[in-house]
Amino acid sequence: MTFKQVDPSGFVPPRLLYRDIVRSTLLEDMGHGDITTSCTVDPNTHALADILAKEEGILAGLFVAMEAFSQVDQALEFSNLMKEGTLFHKGDVLLSISGRASSILMAERTALNFLQRLCGIASLSWKYCQKIQGTNCRVVGTRKTTPNLRILEKYAVRAGGGFNHRFSLSDGILIKDNHIAACQGISQAVKAARAKAPHGLKIEVEVTDIDQMKEAIWAGADAVLLDNMTPSEIGRAVGIGKGLKPDLIIEASGGITLENIDRFAATGVDIISSGALTHSFKSIDLTLKIKL
Repeated sequence: MTFKQVDPSGFVPPRLLYRDIVRSTLLEDMGHGDITTSCTVDPNTHALADILAKEEGILAGLFVAMEAFSQVDQALEFSNLMKEGTLFHKGDVLLSISGRASSILMAERTALNFLQRLCGIASLSWKYCQKIQGTNCRVVGTRKTTPNLRILEKYAVRAGGGFNHRFSLSDGILIKDNHIAACQGISQAVKAARAKAPHGLKIEVEVTDIDQMKEAIWAGADAVLLDNMTPSEIGRAVGIGKGLKPDLIIEASGGITLENIDRFAATGVDIISSGALTHSFKSIDLTLKIKL
């Protein structure tokens, strides 16, 4: 695979949105204090530590790792920062930390936990995106995220070259099967949404076949989500849907994997959404090594 450099710097969340997440995670790990470090390491000992990659991946989340170290000890200093969105290889130094050895040890696990997971999400997102290079389709992450970590996991998808679906229920109107059931039909649900929604929000409807898609289009939907349909079914739906409404946004989801995503992208859909990016990723293996 060829690597296309990603620059996610514009998508790094404000510190206010992750500061307390890091704090609560440190408190969870700290308990009443790091008894091993306090019993063994002289508080005046200074050290240099490197975070090293033990396998290849895409970098995402150094700012969170640095936040963890800084919350333990504001005097710690950082160097050799690798750029977010960069492809790294086994043995690469992602970040160096210098200062009190005891402080570095106290923050080590929390910092690595965040960094390994975010790099894992970014790396999987990158692989998905690489498989559909050359198409006009976007890979997007969903709300299937770890509770309280959504802002960071959504960022990691962007670091890997992907895009984001809704961050929360307030971000957009997506009428799903249970909304349709509660409203007793697609047309009724779209009509109700159109009557009450803010003017700037698009209305998307989840459908499972072409007849439902047609009903959604005729009811005035701006977008449709083709759920758990085969590539051949989706290809036919794209042709019909764009014929009825040329500016219709068409999303595909369900049953899409790294092995078959190229077949779905070839159908002409605009968006492929995948919960797997944030619920089925593998954390990247990283380690921290102290040098006195």
